Parts: sequence; structure tokens; C-alpha cells
Amino acid sequence: MKKQEVLSQMSLGATISEDEARQLEKYFVNTNQWQRILAGDVDIVYGPKGSGKSAIYAMLNNKKLELFDRNILIILAENPRGTPAFKDLVADPPTTEEQFRALWKTYFLMLIGNLFKEEGIKNDEALKLVKYLEDEKLIPRDQSLSAYIKIAMDFVKRLTTPEALETEVGLNPITGTPESFKGRIILKEPSAKQSEDGIVSIDKLVSIANLALEKEKFFAWILLDRLDVAFTENVLLEENALRALFKVYLDLAAFDHIKIKVFLRTDIWNRITKGGFREASHITRHVTISWDLQSLLNLIIRRILQNESLNKYYEIKPEEILSDAGKQRELFYRIYPKKVDVGDKKPETFIWMLSRTVDGIRKNAPRELIQLLSFAKDSQLRKLEMGEGDPEGEALFVNTSIKDGLKEVSKVRLTQTLFAEYPEVREFLLKLKNQKTQQNIKALSEIWNLEYSETEKIVEELIEIGFFEKRTSKEGETSYWVPFLYRDELDMVQGAAETSEDQ
Repeated sequence: MKKQEVLSQMSLGATISEDEARQLEKYFVNTNQWQRILAGDVDIVYGPKGSGKSAIYAMLNNKKLELFDRNILIILAENPRGTPAFKDLVADPPTTEEQFRALWKTYFLMLIGNLFKEEGIKNDEALKLVKYLEDEKLIPRDQSLSAYIKIAMDFVKRLTTPEALETEVGLNPITGTPESFKGRIILKEPSAKQSEDGIVSIDKLVSIANLALEKEKFFAWILLDRLDVAFTENVLLEENALRALFKVYLDLAAFDHIKIKVFLRTDIWNRITKGGFREASHITRHVTISWDLQSLLNLIIRRILQNESLNKYYEIKPEEILSDAGKQRELFYRIYPKKVDVGDKKPETFIWMLSRTVDGIRKNAPRELIQLLSFAKDSQLRKLEMGEGDPEGEALFVNTSIKDGLKEVSKVRLTQTLFAEYPEVREFLLKLKNQKTQQNIKALSEIWNLEYSETEKIVEELIEIGFFEKRTSKEGETSYWVPFLYRDELDMVQGAAETSEDQ
């Protein structure tokens, strides 16, 4: 088999886990972090963009049957792909924290009530919960998650809006005092008289739901992912929604049979806690996804080994490779050149790849690494199709194909991540085109034509989103270094910036 034929059949899978849910288990890396999550020891999963949060979310969903055998019921509270369930909330959001917290709790109760109906759970507490929800029309038939959220939002507004409350309560036209209450669910704990009339609070319904699950020896895991795209159009709304979510998470922490599982980007968590968030110290069941050299190499090798044509070409058995870390490294360097840049002191190819796909936060994530290898394959195929000779020896790639791949990764990262998610910094990044890779406040002030104070604000934001890495010299001088990841698309030049005073 010719190298061009092997490459044409080679696939490293999708870079976004939502696009490869069915294949994910074949090359999922079984880390200690994953084992803790699977065991139920972790509720909150943090990680940089592309670190694999959604892969874990998808894997938990894929293992529904296995988890069911452990009496764990998986409930997806967000669409794994497509339009986020919370997208429409941007146009008509809650106006107070009370509304937001009530919305989260109502939504979770709706999902649990629907689960009881689907699974045929009919103990007294389960039937009671379903009856209360159905009386309020909170378990609609055959509705999407976004419809559930809309219904929950309308219900919460009915409970919290003064005008609506007057309609529900029915004021005496003479005395102005409440005469009756039509609804059976309220936000706060009911009075003794209201309890006698069958009125319950949302928190009481949560307690009923937990007891219903306890009687059946079931545990409900409610999974929330893709929160980074749910509220992208409104940063303030995102902060309010997530702060309320974590407060609700703590409210529900006392219930052993209902567990909220949140998958959230590290930068978003940092943003919502930056101004102070006292409840953060009480969130202890969490983990931050991290990758080291060996786990990333293992990830890539697992994807490579899914290619039957490549296995035949190198005459290898996947199970033997996966059982030996040394053989994984050996296989990688049979496929790829030993080095990308020539020189004794230059790093080996995989180290080079890791250094080129890390951002200013200095955390490697699988997404850019997979992108790099996929783009490199495209470049190598083009070279062979244009009549260039085969790579030397066993290798399928030449070093220039890998460099070509990095250029594409740089373009995607800058335009589809930074420009798309942080449009307010776009003009400042574009002004760095053809500039030096090491900057200082004085030089940046001149490039951006801003006062020092304004420049410092922009720089801090760029550090937070991973564009700049802040460095301090032995002499105590501060500079801002642009990672390799962004340099190609901006055509930046290696070296330290000069100001007008230096010239």
C-alpha cells in the first residue's frame, strides 16, 4: 500500500466531541479524573476550552445503561449538540436572582418529574410530585428542552411578578387583602393554612423528589454542559445565570439522591468569581481537567489505531501498542518525523507540537493538538497529489506539513475562538499584525494609541483569555509574550518590541 493511499484513508476523528459521540469510547483516555467522575465523587468539572469536558459529558450519556445497573439515572439538561436549550432565555431573561434560582429548581423538577413518568416510578412521593407538576402544566408532552425552559420561565414569572401575583391571589376589591390562591406551588414555605390547603414550596417538592428516588434506591444525575455558548450574547446574563446555578447546586447538596453535574470552562468560572463569590469556597466536589505529555500522546495514538489501513501498513496490533507507553512513542515517530526544526537543541516533534498548541495560560488541550495533526495530514496529501516525493523511510509526514498544519490551527483559534467569543478585543489583536512577539505596556500604548491605564485594562483581558502570557525578568521588568499558537495568523515577528524612544 502506498503512503498516499494510507494517508487518504487516515482519520483522527472530529476535534469536537459533540460530533463524534458514537466513536468517542474507542479512543477515550481512561484517566484518574474520569474514574472519579464515573464513581460519582465529582460534581463540577472545570477545564479550558477544548480540554475534553464535553467528551466526559458525552461519555456519561453513552454509559446510561451501565450506570442504570448502578441505579444511576442520567438526565441531560442541555442539548449535546445543535441549538443550546437556554438560547431563547437571552431575549427574555429572569430579572432577579430569586427568579433565576426558582427557574433552575423548577426546570430540574420538571426533568425529574418527566423521568418518573418515563421510567414508571410510581411510589407515593413520585406520584405526588408528578401531580403537583401536572396541575401547574409543568410536564408538557413531547416537548424540547428549550420548551421546558420557556414553560418554567413563564411559571416563575407568574410566581414572582407582582401583577401576576395579584391575578393569582385574587384581591378583595374592598379590603385589598388576598382572598384565594389558585396555584398549588409557591416559592417560600407556605403558612399552616396554606399547607392544609395542599400548597407546597418548590424546595418541598425537591425534598419529595429526593425521597421518591430514595425509596426506589435510585440516584438522579442532572448533567449541564455547553454553558459557554448558552449565554454568549450577554455576559452579565451569563454571570447571573451561573451564579444562581451554583447557589442552587449548594441548596441541593443536602439531597443525596439528586446530583447536579456541571461542566464549565475555567475562564468562565474565573470571570464569575472575579468580583467575589462567597459560595465558591463551599464547592468542594470538583476537578479541573488537565493533560500531561503521556496522556496526550495516548489520546493521539488511540485515534491513530482506529485506522485499519495504517495498522496494516505498519504491521501492528493495537492492543500491544496500547499496553506499552514505550511502543506508543515508538509508533508516533514511525509515522511523524523525529524533529520539525533541524538542530541538536531543537525539541522532538511531539514536544514541539505541544509547545505550539498551548495558549498563554500554559495548559495543553486535546482540541488544538488534534486539529494540528488533521491539518498536517491535509497538507501532506496535497504535497503528494502535486507530485512531491514520499517522506523518507517509514514516515508518512515531512516537517513542512506539520508547520502548515500549525498555520491553519492559528487561523482557526484566532478567528473562530478569540474573535468570535471576544469581539471587543478584535481590533486590538489585528493591530498586532506584523508586530514583535514580546511586548510591553509602553509599546502597546503606541500600537493601540491608548493611554497607559486603558492599555493595562486591555492587556489584563488578553491575559485572562490566554492571548498574552505575562512574564517577569530577573531585573523585575514585565513583558507580555504571545504564544506560538497565535503568531502565524498575525504574521508576528520573533523578538522584543521597541518603542519610539528606542529607535
